[in-house]
Formats: sequence, structure tokens, C-alpha cells
Amino acid sequence: MPVISAESAQLAGSDALRRQDPEMADVLLGEAERQATSLQLIAAENFTSPAVRAALGSHLGNKYAEGYPGARHHGGCEIVDAAERIAVDRAKALFGAAHANVQTHSGTSAVLAAYAALLKPGDTVLAMGLPYGGHLTHGSPANFSGRWFDFVGYGVERDTGLIDYGEVWDLAAEHRPKAIVCGSIAYPRHPDYRAFREIADDVGAYLIADAAHPMGLVAGGAAPSPVPYADVVCATTHKVLRGPRGGLILCGADLAARIDRAVFPFTQGGAQMHTIAAKAVAFGEASTPAFTAYAHQVVANARTLAEGLLTEGFGVFTGGTDTHLVLADPSSFGVDGRTARGRLAGAGIVLDSCALPHADARGIRLGTAAVTTQGMRETEMARIAVLFAMAMREDPRARVAVRELAERFPPP
Repeated sequence: MPVISAESAQLAGSDALRRQDPEMADVLLGEAERQATSLQLIAAENFTSPAVRAALGSHLGNKYAEGYPGARHHGGCEIVDAAERIAVDRAKALFGAAHANVQTHSGTSAVLAAYAALLKPGDTVLAMGLPYGGHLTHGSPANFSGRWFDFVGYGVERDTGLIDYGEVWDLAAEHRPKAIVCGSIAYPRHPDYRAFREIADDVGAYLIADAAHPMGLVAGGAAPSPVPYADVVCATTHKVLRGPRGGLILCGADLAARIDRAVFPFTQGGAQMHTIAAKAVAFGEASTPAFTAYAHQVVANARTLAEGLLTEGFGVFTGGTDTHLVLADPSSFGVDGRTARGRLAGAGIVLDSCALPHADARGIRLGTAAVTTQGMRETEMARIAVLFAMAMREDPRARVAVRELAERFPPP
């Protein structure tokens, strides 16, 4: 029988939901079983605590609260005002920021608000190019960013895979951007925020740190913080931070009013107060010694998994990782990233395919946040690397072994 947490089983099998909507109850139970019997290695995913889920499913979801604490457009906001103030205070204390906006619905919403606060349509922005790990909000023509602003992309060195700061300097000097964005969805090393600050100051640009991926590591002291260097820091509250799906913006006092106006009323409507309460719970959890130990274990696990993948014949971008992210090349197995993702999924190993810098084929992107939350450590990472190779060779024993491993470490 699959190992499903009591919390998940109660949610999916509650009498009320089962009586009213058995079809949806089955869907929820099915997802709980999927998560409990496979390995969740998508770099942007994690498991929240029961306390975070309790806040997320609370009565606060019923309350409309456009505006900010003490200045709402609806009555009856005294209680939700307290929830938002707690979330803001905890975020500021956790990251050492002068101001925090906790209303943004996602990382994309946070970046949109940052651009809205600092830029005008047509302004030039320097950001990591999409083929090198840039996010959709860093200039994709399919995204608002690529349609509204003139993006110039910097890349990584062909031989090392590291950010080419000389190129960043040259592009900044040539294009004189209004803003520079540092951050990536697939760069496994720490950005040099000080270098980015120096470049931004040299050309008179704002510095925006898109720290959606490393922000949980920052909270746990396992990654350098962009807060002392960036004018605005955009982040998500899920991923390694282990909170609800949502966004976060940090900035100095000088930009606080502009950021808040850019979130509401410019880019968003009513705040999702249940999500904000869940963010507050997550910020509280992230301020504990237990979370610090967790964040460092995430990195240790990623490094061990990267080493194991190298041993098993995968190429590993930059030769390893400093974060929760590993970017790997499966071409030695005769397949590209999309085919590899399919084979791994068939074995119960869930991850993403991703562009490989300076390559025509795609690779695979994985992260260790979720499996670390489940309690897995270096021994399990070494085992997972072996399971990767088994899955790539389409060994039917891989699925059984993955299920057995996952069921030993049930999600919270």
C-alpha cells in the first residue's frame, strides 16, 4: 500500500468532500499517492508543512482585502491586517530588508511589479539570456517582458559554464540599460551580487535580483544574500523556502511606496489573505535552527547527487553545484533532455528538461529541496544517481526501487 501522510489522507478523504464531490476527492487522493510513491526532483517544488497547509486552507480565504493594512477598500479587515503585518515583519527580519511586500501572487507577479515600479515601456534591460538559464520574465518574446521592454541578454562562458562578467560589463557599457537583472532558473552557482552592483552603479542602472530559486537557501544561511546589493529583490515563497506558492518583493525604504503601488493597484487586485497567512507561517519556520540545518542539507544533497550523476555517465553543467540545482546532460545515453525526462518519469523520477548553454539539445534540470524535506540525505542521493542510470537504460527494476525508496520517506 502507498505511504500517504495522515494530513493528505484526511484532506482527500474527508467525509464532506467525499459526499459532495467524490470525483474531486479521488483526484486529490491520487495526487497524494503520486507524491508519496515517486521522487519529486523538480527544482521549483517542495513539500509544505501541515501548519502552512492549515493556514492556506483557512477562513482567511473568504476575506476580500484590497489595499494594505490600515488602508483597505473593504470593511472587516482587522484580523487579516494582523496576518499581513506578521508576514511583513517576519520577512523583513528573516532577510534583513527595510521593506517587504508579501501580496504578489507569484514570482512572475513580483518581477512584473518590480519592472512597473522602476521602468517605462521601451526601456532597455540587461538580463541572463534565455538559452543560458534566463526566466521567461527576462525577455521572452512570449512574455510581457519581451513585449514591453528591450532586453539584452548576457550568457555564460563556453568552457566553464560560469557567468561571463566581462561580457556583462561590456554589454552594460554598450547598451546603458535602465535596469540589470541577476538571477536564473538553471544556474547552479552563486551569482556575484557585488560585481553586478558595481556594473549597475557604473552605468546608472537599477539592480533587480530575481532570487526565486535561491531565496530559501538565503533564509537558511546556505547562500549569499542579494539584499545588501540589489535595489529590488524578487522571490517566490515556495521552492526551497517551503512555503505556499506565491511571491515576495524586498527593497529599501526609498522604493517602498513605488513597489507597493506597483503591486496594488497597478498589477494586482485583492490580496490572497489565506496565502499571506501561510507565507507568514513559512517565514516563521524558516527562522528556526531546524530550517538552517535543512537548507545546508539541501546543498549537500545536491552536491552528492551531482557527483553521483557524473559517476554514472551524465554530463553535469559547471561540474557540480553550490545550490539545490543540478543541470545535467544525458547525451551519453543517446537521448536528449525530453526523452530522458520521459524515461525517468516512467521510473517515477519527476523532473524537468531544460536548455543547455552552448548546445543544440536540451538537458535535464533537477533539485533536491523536496527529497531533503522528506528526510533523505547523502546515502539516498547516491542511490538516486544509480536509479537515474537504471531508468535511462529502461531497466524495469528502476520503478520498483524508486517506489520502495520513496515510501521509506513519506512527505510531511
